[in-house]
Amino acid sequence: MCTSLTFENSRGDHFLARTMDFAFELGGQPIFMPRHQTFQGDAGEFTTKYGFVGAGRNLSHYIVVDGVNEFGLGAAALYFPQYAQYEETAKAGKLGLAPHDVTAWVLGNAKSVAELRDLVKTIQILDVPVALLGLTTPLHYIFSDPTGDTAVLEATSEDLHLIDDPVGVMANAPQLSWHLQNLSTYGTMQAEERPLHDYLGLPLKTQGPGTGALGLPGDYTSPSRFVRTVYNKHYSIPTADIPSTLNLLQHLLDTVTIPKGVKLKADGKSDYTQYRGYMSLDERAFYMEPYDNQELQRVVLTDEMLNDWDTPVEYPLDHTPHVSHLN
Repeated sequence: MCTSLTFENSRGDHFLARTMDFAFELGGQPIFMPRHQTFQGDAGEFTTKYGFVGAGRNLSHYIVVDGVNEFGLGAAALYFPQYAQYEETAKAGKLGLAPHDVTAWVLGNAKSVAELRDLVKTIQILDVPVALLGLTTPLHYIFSDPTGDTAVLEATSEDLHLIDDPVGVMANAPQLSWHLQNLSTYGTMQAEERPLHDYLGLPLKTQGPGTGALGLPGDYTSPSRFVRTVYNKHYSIPTADIPSTLNLLQHLLDTVTIPKGVKLKADGKSDYTQYRGYMSLDERAFYMEPYDNQELQRVVLTDEMLNDWDTPVEYPLDHTPHVSHLN
């Protein structure tokens, strides 16, 4: 399972960040995808126009699950079990895509969320499995761009359309509309300490700051991670530049990052946060942070890459934990 959020710092820089939580070892790493590529997708061939960088893996073809393109459009795919509904075949005039190919198609063909609102009407997501897992991945998607426009795509019927995301947060099932309604349950929470009242003549002693967030859910379910991320995003102190914002996003994702062993599936395997991805939209840069090394590892789109490179490039991650020795 996964959690994602958008963020705008006080300078106006925009970001999309996510955790990638899964039990099966995905083996993702940063990949640069040049302009004008032809993908032999699992539901059929599709082409792209724009260059992008993101996290993925080369199987029978490149599969990308999150990233940012040359126009600063960011995208991320998250698990959406029991709610995603796919078509068996594409209608005439529409491009059929496997669920795991949607992110690459979006990053390679859309300049903005506004443009994507029209483009998604030209595709259908088909019930086609990914060979790595041997199943069709139930996914939904979050998109954001340097204007701050943020929307979600949920294939719950054959009619695909983007859904505005006013809080810029997404987790897993149920649908975004359910998560937004569920926020009203926690609408009285605040960052400030709540005053205590005497009970039956007994003066109560404070438990210290933090009482404003009493009731904030702390478990790893999708609804709890969604609420926790909205709360922490809302009350976090604004940052002024890209490095400090990336640092803040690391702290925000800390609250939903899943260590190995604490969230077991029915088969005894552990869902855990395999990596965290940070898309710096105005910078056109992708930062990746694997589970075993919390140092950010960056790939930025340059004009040379976009204008002169025509072959995808994979960037192996450094998985060695880094320690600074001060003496």
